[in-house]
Amino acid sequence: MEIINKMTLIFSSLSINESFARATVAAFVASLNPTIDEITDIKTAVSEAVTNCIVHAYPNTVGSITIDVKLTDSDVYITVADTGVGIVDFDKVKQPFYTTKIGDERSGMGFTVMESFMDKVDVAKNKSKGVMVKMQKKLGRVNKILAEG
Repeated sequence: MEIINKMTLIFSSLSINESFARATVAAFVASLNPTIDEITDIKTAVSEAVTNCIVHAYPNTVGSITIDVKLTDSDVYITVADTGVGIVDFDKVKQPFYTTKIGDERSGMGFTVMESFMDKVDVAKNKSKGVMVKMQKKLGRVNKILAEG
């Protein structure tokens, strides 16, 4: 896997920055000429990951969210990380309808949504504290263009 391009984006965990993050990642990935469906999938997954950071990682406070994007000739690797409060029960985090905001209007479907739009989704503790979500998306059009040469 040879990285052909990469970027890092760091921003405050404010809800107004969710659309900024989604649009920035989409613009960066556009250099690989993804299909509209692929770019929509990536934008949706990034939105979910960033929203999780805003809502769950930094309750009643503002912190930093970091997005790293790496591009190969056919894949997009996206890591969304925070240094917030973390997740107590990693065994439950990817189960549909699990939420730490019981009584809030949260569906607990964030990771399920990410998994349905990306090819691979992993969640882990961040190095110091907080959570890191790693996602991968294979781009079909790129693979087709490379095969047709």
